[in-house]
Amino acid sequence: MSAYVTLFNFTEQGARTAKDTVKRARAFGQTVEAAGGQFIGVWWLLGAYDGVIIFQAPDGETATRLALAVGMLGNVRTTTMEAFGEEEMARIVQKLP
Repeated sequence: MSAYVTLFNFTEQGARTAKDTVKRARAFGQTVEAAGGQFIGVWWLLGAYDGVIIFQAPDGETATRLALAVGMLGNVRTTTMEAFGEEEMARIVQKLP
């Protein structure tokens, strides 16, 4: 299963309803699990981003659907990236010329 890192920033709506952010994160975790993925965790940040979510999904289409679904709620804007673990990266670099 592929891993994904999603950075997020609150929208104005999300900032107004910040008291619900933990509840929303838990709901996203349940959505990931229902889609056949694994929710690793969420961390709220100080700095350029308001938080980061790490999850696994069966494929890129599922990860994209999950990111779109959370964005459609209007509380956050997201940037999602696929992440590679040590074993995956070893396989990737092994095939370099």
